[in-house]
Amino acid sequence: MGKSSQYVAKVPDENGIIPYSEDEHAVWSELYERQIKIIQGRVCQEFLDGLDMLNLPTDRIPQPAEVSKSLYARTGWQVEPVPALINFDRFFRLLAERKFPAASFIRTREEMDYLQEPDIFHEIFGHTAMLTHQAFGDFTEAYGKAGVRASKEERVFLARLYWFTVEFGLLQTNDGARIYGGGIASSPGETIYSLESDEPLRRPFDPIDALRTPYRIDIYQTVYYVLDRMNDLFELANADLLALMRQARALGQFEPTYPPKVKEAA
Repeated sequence: MGKSSQYVAKVPDENGIIPYSEDEHAVWSELYERQIKIIQGRVCQEFLDGLDMLNLPTDRIPQPAEVSKSLYARTGWQVEPVPALINFDRFFRLLAERKFPAASFIRTREEMDYLQEPDIFHEIFGHTAMLTHQAFGDFTEAYGKAGVRASKEERVFLARLYWFTVEFGLLQTNDGARIYGGGIASSPGETIYSLESDEPLRRPFDPIDALRTPYRIDIYQTVYYVLDRMNDLFELANADLLALMRQARALGQFEPTYPPKVKEAA
């Protein structure tokens, strides 16, 4: 957010319809078919229930308006198509209005496994299913409202809370840890790695700990926070997130658990 993007956004027409090519629809179909198989037994039941409620098309890219119709009826959320990257002001403002910003482009076949920025598959498949859950939706709105009030320095800390919940959160269930974060659920490699690898740390979720934990966006995560139950997000939605953030700042960030990024030679 706030940086230039190498991806070209799709612009909705006068009827709000985003034009996609047949090849772009085919990319969605291939991504969906692959990922729906991988997440079985790995995402939480709330995620699967959300996908059932949304009934996303498998053979074409869904339009934001049709996803919004299902979401709004359930939790009052909508999908807002945006360019590939938006600034933090707009990002937080949209979340505070219960509008989920969704980049309108879709990846190319050369980037099926990884791309540098979130595309519409990541946004719709990875995130909107959980927005059908009231606790998750309320927390996301509260997070947006906190971000609107936060200073530039405070937003760096707040970004970590979003990262370790909305993007890369795990949930403890009777069957063990399961995925609810969209950054994991939309990634074939990280879906498996987050639950089955012995390499990452899996820590009980504590908001102050999450706020103190640095991360890298270009590698599989070295730390995941495991929520005890989804309804704990109700409590977090009603907490003073900025007060928690200030406690975290006073304590200082944890030492990174990942290797430093190697700079490319000039």
